[in-house]
Amino acid sequence: MARDRRDRGTLDLLSWEPPELVHRFDEKRVRSSSMRARIAQAVSETCKESGRTRDEIAEAMSAWLGEEVSRAMLDAYASPAREAHTISYLRLLALVHVTGDIRLLQMGAEIFGQSVIEDRWLPWVEVGQLADRRDEINGAFDAARRAARRGVRG
Repeated sequence: MARDRRDRGTLDLLSWEPPELVHRFDEKRVRSSSMRARIAQAVSETCKESGRTRDEIAEAMSAWLGEEVSRAMLDAYASPAREAHTISYLRLLALVHVTGDIRLLQMGAEIFGQSVIEDRWLPWVEVGQLADRRDEINGAFDAARRAARRGVRG
């Protein structure tokens, strides 16, 4: 009888994948000719993928906001054909709160060349900024040193 001698306490480094830092909608799922329709499709995707019914989502949004949000309102927000019923920013925040779907915020941030990331990654962003600054300083230092050497030589 063969014994399994694999070390189960050691991680398989080749199978490791970095965590997803920025959460986005699948572009095919929210592709549209207008931002209004794209937002509606994103609201629809969020509702579908939340694991809750639209009635439950509307009820939780109402509780969080302290104002009535009905299923009919959610249906209108999720319909690209209902152009007069685009979700307000406050209600979008309530939808993010209730569903936990940050992709709704990311979609807006991307318009301005920004990304929404978890706070826990911010120190690493700062490390990257400092590394960029270090590289700039090292480059300037090396250029100044070369210029100084040329000046000393004559």
